Amino acid sequence: MSFYITYVLVSIGLFAFSALFALFAVYGERKVSAFIQDRLGPTETGKFGLLQTLADILKLLQKEMIIPTAADKILFMMAPAIIFIAVYMGFAALPWAPGLIPSKINLGLYYIFAIISIETLGILMAGWGSNNKYSILGAMRSAAQIISYEIPAGFALISVVMIAQTLNLQDIAMQQGTLSAEKIKFLGFWDVTKTGGLLSWNIFRAPHLIIAFVIYFIASLAESNRAPFDIPEAESELVSGFHTEFTGLRFGLVFLAEYSMMFLVSMVGVILFLGAWNTPLPNMGAMHLADWTTNKAWGIFWIATKTLTLVGIQMWIRWTIPRLRVDQLMNLCWKVLTPLAFICMLVSGIWRIWLM
Repeated sequence: MSFYITYVLVSIGLFAFSALFALFAVYGERKVSAFIQDRLGPTETGKFGLLQTLADILKLLQKEMIIPTAADKILFMMAPAIIFIAVYMGFAALPWAPGLIPSKINLGLYYIFAIISIETLGILMAGWGSNNKYSILGAMRSAAQIISYEIPAGFALISVVMIAQTLNLQDIAMQQGTLSAEKIKFLGFWDVTKTGGLLSWNIFRAPHLIIAFVIYFIASLAESNRAPFDIPEAESELVSGFHTEFTGLRFGLVFLAEYSMMFLVSMVGVILFLGAWNTPLPNMGAMHLADWTTNKAWGIFWIATKTLTLVGIQMWIRWTIPRLRVDQLMNLCWKVLTPLAFICMLVSGIWRIWLM
């Protein structure tokens, strides 16, 4: 019985975290966009506009949940829940610190990649169920985009898996610091197992993993439908794309899923490439900075800081780079990212055999 209570508490905790993150991320994005565009952003609702997102939530709660007359009611009502649950369930396999992971799964990376793919199904259901030309166009664009960009993202992730030789995210995290049970070599030559810190992160274990990380980050923007890859909900063309007809809490779930997805893909990138919960500070002589800053409390701090930094970069890119055309988006995926990611995967195999 206690196991079930634990599972329920963990699931409630993950949902609360998703909601709180979305709450602060929306405010943060408004302020970031205002700074980039030389304006103020929210200022009136609460001190510095801090209560603006709470006011938005109250507004959504009071909105009537309308179902269009010609809509497929079952698909229309199920779609927002499937979109959110697909993203929400991905958080279960993410390690937050040494010994701190909601669900330790040997195939953690495979599970996350599989579960977030279900989001595409929810988006298609939203577009088709709305019976709206803008919604169906947005849904088809989204499906084409997400499925396409999963290929270079998958190759980039496999590049790391071939170096780490495991799909367990906690084991991959463990290999990037002083707690590693195997040798860590900076760029394949310098043993930094006892040094730890920045030099032991996967992105520096092999030079081609830097390229793999850039490919993954670009693909993660596309999978999150974030600008400059936001053609599925291009407001200048499609009103709001696949979620044009959604109101109230249904729209809130779609919105929550987008911001949760931002955090999820950023955290996966941090775990696989940027040292996960391991400290960036190395051991230097008598100063054992890596050892002093490696525990549960520090682990949560480091992984949250790194992940929020990537989320901040996503926001920065959104308000800086204009939206790509559909042909530009597909050309980038199939002619640039996919071949590069495939080469990274081949190099990982050679690197593992010859230099590790």
